[in-house]
Amino acid sequence: MNTIRVVRGVGTAPTEMASYDAALAAANVHNYNLVAVSSVVPADATVEAVDVAPDLGPAGNRLTVVQARETTSTPGETAVAGLGWATGSGPGLFYEASGTDEDDVRAAVLDGLDAGRNLREWSFDDEEVALTTGTHEGDGYTTAVTVAAYGQSESVF
Repeated sequence: MNTIRVVRGVGTAPTEMASYDAALAAANVHNYNLVAVSSVVPADATVEAVDVAPDLGPAGNRLTVVQARETTSTPGETAVAGLGWATGSGPGLFYEASGTDEDDVRAAVLDGLDAGRNLREWSFDDEEVALTTGTHEGDGYTTAVTVAAYGQSESVF
């Protein structure tokens, strides 16, 4: 069985891109070239929420992901990255949303999953949502990420 791992991270740094990299490092997916896909969970996959990603292969490899990402530079503001999934006996769905309010992000994820299910004639038995939050304190930027990493990484060559 193929595993999709949902990991989360928060990072703060002097630049927006550096805070994103720090958030990816907190989730242990910072050493890969992330390739974003839309939202479908293959029928032969399981989705598992874990604290951080295990070793998924050599640095520089391509890693297929669905990701939610939010960055803020406003002191006291919260970055929220949400990822939800609905699965069953066949294919499943991911839906991502981001913003600065946890309730709004959760609602957007759940609304998206509902809309996606209504477009398909698949069976869905399980639904989960993972929210990552980080409140910005001080200078620079804070980024929150929630990433669904598909299996192992692969060479880009």
